[in-house]
Amino acid sequence: MKVSEVLHMNGGIGDSSYASNSLIQREVIFMTKAIAEEAVSDVYCSMFPKTLCIADLGCSSGPNTLLVVTQTVKTVDKIRKKLCRQSSPEFQIYLNDLPGNDFNSIFRSLPRVQEELKEEIGSEFGPCFFNGVPGSFYSRLCPTSTLHFVHSSYSLMWLSQVPKGVEMNKENIYLASTSPPSVINAYYEQFQKDFSMFLKCRSEELVSGGRMVLTILGRKSEDPTSKECCYIWDLLAMALKQMVSEGLIEEEKLNSFGIPQYTPSPLELKAEVEKERSFSINRLEASEINWAACGNKLYSSDDSFKDDGYNVAKCMRSVAEPLLVRHFGESIMDKLFHKYGEILSDCMSKEETKFVNLTISMTKRE
Repeated sequence: MKVSEVLHMNGGIGDSSYASNSLIQREVIFMTKAIAEEAVSDVYCSMFPKTLCIADLGCSSGPNTLLVVTQTVKTVDKIRKKLCRQSSPEFQIYLNDLPGNDFNSIFRSLPRVQEELKEEIGSEFGPCFFNGVPGSFYSRLCPTSTLHFVHSSYSLMWLSQVPKGVEMNKENIYLASTSPPSVINAYYEQFQKDFSMFLKCRSEELVSGGRMVLTILGRKSEDPTSKECCYIWDLLAMALKQMVSEGLIEEEKLNSFGIPQYTPSPLELKAEVEKERSFSINRLEASEINWAACGNKLYSSDDSFKDDGYNVAKCMRSVAEPLLVRHFGESIMDKLFHKYGEILSDCMSKEETKFVNLTISMTKRE
């Protein structure tokens, strides 16, 4: 399975679409907004480019897609006015995701977004040019030495491929406490290879002194099988195993499936940046967000955990369903995610569950 051909968020605006189930990703963008603003401010004030080139990698589609881009444009304009600079820069914006992404939805929203920016910023708003860039961010995407600011949120934990040897990871779909050392090493080595390639490609595309802010699902622990990063997939594996026991999925099918993801620790991120040597680290911070942030309202009734569990299941379905459909078929998806919701509800009623986010801000070396 080529991940680049399968991995994409559910398109459209339906009940299981990413657009309808991406509140937690939106919240994380707001949580890390100050770090992105700091990076954009620094690069603008150090260069004052006539054309400011911005890339958002893994942009997906939905209400979050243009959030970072519009925040960046507003930040630059705010600084320009504060410094009493008459000339507003032009903005060249690259929106990247894999070819299966719902780019059509993005393009349809662009006229409205541009009008809103013009109304908020005023007549001094510089031209804003948008480009869709389908392709893997583990390869070159933009011309050499053109980008000033690169942003990516909740994308870089996805690997370019499922590591080899997942068939040895019996009944697990991701790293787990029962995973053999060979499988754990395979996942880590794939992350090292991919992240190093990502840094190399971006170093060629960024101008000297250009900035990059990345937010990645990760972990605080140095244990790659720790609960803080693997639990969400462990519970999905539990739902799949129930379906094996009911004869709805073949056991061999389950044993040959693996999630192409790796959630690094801060030390692992730092080590790869220092080894690749194209960037200097300005900030590296960890934050947490409750799984329940997937929901769209606060609950006070006894049914709160049940509702939260099903909201998390819908969120995970919007992200992982294309991978699961390719391997297991579409017919079992409704039943699978209903079971997953039940398991999540039970789990969330008994313990606190959180995602760990790692945000790293870097400058391209001279």
